[in-house]
Amino acid sequence: MTGAMQSISMKALTLQSFKVGCLGFGGPAGQVALMHRIFVDQKKWLDEPRFLHALNYCMLLPGPEAQQLAVYTGWLSRGVLGGLVAGALFVLPGAFFIFALSWLYATHTDMPIVMALFYGVKAAVLAIVAEAILKIGKRAVKRRSDLAIAAFAFLALFFFGVPFPFVVFLAAGFGALRAFGVPDLSADSTVLSAPSRSQTGALIAAFVWLALWLAPVGLAWAVLGGDHIVTRIGWLFSELAVVTFGGAYAVLAYLQQQAVDVEGWLTAVQMIDGLGLAETTPGPLVLVNQFVGFIAGWNASGGLSLAVASAAMASWCTFAPSYLWIFAGAPFAENLRHNRYAAGALGAITAAVLGVVANLALWFSVHVVFTRTAFVETLWGHTLALPVLRSLDPLAAVLALAAAIALIRFKANIIVVIVFCSLGGLAFI
Repeated sequence: MTGAMQSISMKALTLQSFKVGCLGFGGPAGQVALMHRIFVDQKKWLDEPRFLHALNYCMLLPGPEAQQLAVYTGWLSRGVLGGLVAGALFVLPGAFFIFALSWLYATHTDMPIVMALFYGVKAAVLAIVAEAILKIGKRAVKRRSDLAIAAFAFLALFFFGVPFPFVVFLAAGFGALRAFGVPDLSADSTVLSAPSRSQTGALIAAFVWLALWLAPVGLAWAVLGGDHIVTRIGWLFSELAVVTFGGAYAVLAYLQQQAVDVEGWLTAVQMIDGLGLAETTPGPLVLVNQFVGFIAGWNASGGLSLAVASAAMASWCTFAPSYLWIFAGAPFAENLRHNRYAAGALGAITAAVLGVVANLALWFSVHVVFTRTAFVETLWGHTLALPVLRSLDPLAAVLALAAAIALIRFKANIIVVIVFCSLGGLAFI
């Protein structure tokens, strides 16, 4: 191909998008590779430059980049309807599984066999986050100042309790200043711009999708009040959709900080269990947001109806913004990609995410390999949760170490590692 799109039927796009949604295991990297194999290599619906252009733009955005890429490729193939279908089918199969697993978890988690299975899952999750630190570090640390940004993010979150959005905005500002005086990035002539659209059309798309995104939140506020849990979930996950640059683990770091530490909607153990469930299902890792919403509603003693409403609100406010970013912003993506200030801000945010995920890994380890924590008040008023060393759980530590070796050294499949860790917990508990 020379950049022109082949004629693609809506039926064919729907079938292949559903295939991606059902087989999209392995996190964003695996899902992007799957889309590339189907849309570029096998079907040849998109050429390599256009696919890479779409991927680069999505990596500049907050939120789930793999789902945004699905929306983008669907839009390139069949316009707005194609984007709607591709984005929805990327999420729906996994969302169905997460909903069923959330209900089973909420109703049967006190059974000994379920507790034993999740004991091993927690150890696997800790190893998965450790592996994520290495992967992010390889692409984030390109100079000494990147390492300094990562260290700042870690210290700001762990020792000083600085809110996550503030850390991200500080890093972005520093990155933009660091790019001052650097020439704009040269445009790659092989990368094609997105199909043209008038500025008016993009502005209309922005207003429409912003209204659709926030309509359920506003309705909940009008009917249930601002303090109702469904409304608060809507506001939190809408905020997450705007400030969480850097991939799924950056989302998890802020979600843990707010949903567990600030709101108290679920426990640290439940948060880790939810991540384990999301790792074993197809679709984006941030489907853990749906689990968090479900458990938050369930724990609020609202029964299944409130849990379903909370899960639906969390999912909508997580994934609906992707349509806004793509339909309104993609036509202008090329200029943004080659702007030195945008590139500098993105590079600094990526470096900060390394520190954010390191803080998340420390938080996980405190709650996985130790059975008790001590709370220490700092001179500046922040409370540190530190492990009681005598409460070390040797079995959890061994399972986590074995899982880390399998993932990092031997590149084992994540689902296989989770299954073996859960069986290990079942065998020894």
